[in-house]
Amino acid sequence: MTTILLKKENSIGYVTINREEALNCFNYETLHELQKVVDAISLDAELRVVIFTGAGDKSFSAGADLKERKTLNETEVRRNVKAIRDVFNGIANLPQPTIAAVNGYAFGGGFELMIACDFSIAAEGVKMGLTETSWAIIPGAGGTQRLPRLVGEMKAKELIFTARKFTAEEGVQLGIVLKTAKKENLLAVCEQLAYEMMGNGPVAIKQAKYAITQGMNTDLQTGLAIESKAYELTIPTEDRMEALHAFSEKRKPIFVGK
Repeated sequence: MTTILLKKENSIGYVTINREEALNCFNYETLHELQKVVDAISLDAELRVVIFTGAGDKSFSAGADLKERKTLNETEVRRNVKAIRDVFNGIANLPQPTIAAVNGYAFGGGFELMIACDFSIAAEGVKMGLTETSWAIIPGAGGTQRLPRLVGEMKAKELIFTARKFTAEEGVQLGIVLKTAKKENLLAVCEQLAYEMMGNGPVAIKQAKYAITQGMNTDLQTGLAIESKAYELTIPTEDRMEALHAFSEKRKPIFVGK
């Protein structure tokens, strides 16, 4: 049974971590499979939005597979840490908008996957957090860098140093989670956001994501230059002209991603 499932429907990619019996933890096989799926998605022009979730209803992902980790030597541990860091960077850099449908526990690497996505929508009451320091390690898949960018340096230090677990509702207040939903409605709420985005120009969405993501990691003037170059790529598109024609004809535009 494959550890990562990919379903494509209505231009949405659904990626499921398929290790329900292990709380969807990441062992090396799972990371290897996830990397292949992410690489394929990055080149798939048909997919407009990608939703990540975990199998079952208990866990989104509880992070690294500690049972496997206990059997690894130091070289293999470094291999796993590099693998999870690389694949989450790949997810963060996907051209499509990404949504984490957080259906259950999101601890450690599961939380890092969540914040590598553009949006996190969580089931009501689920617990989450960066718990690595309680295992005498630190977040190694982007947690020490992405969390401060979401909540600020001081709050990130508090959450990481204390290994505190908190609820999805607290995550909303912190700016980590976009919104919560009843567990049975979680996927539908994620899809609602996906379809809302998909009503707009595909090239424009990709370039807006690129400009925001790259600009967040630099100074304002460099960010403005990135924005300018991203805008340039939208000017010669068929979709831009279609939007103008649709406006003048008082109809909804039909975008083709060109």
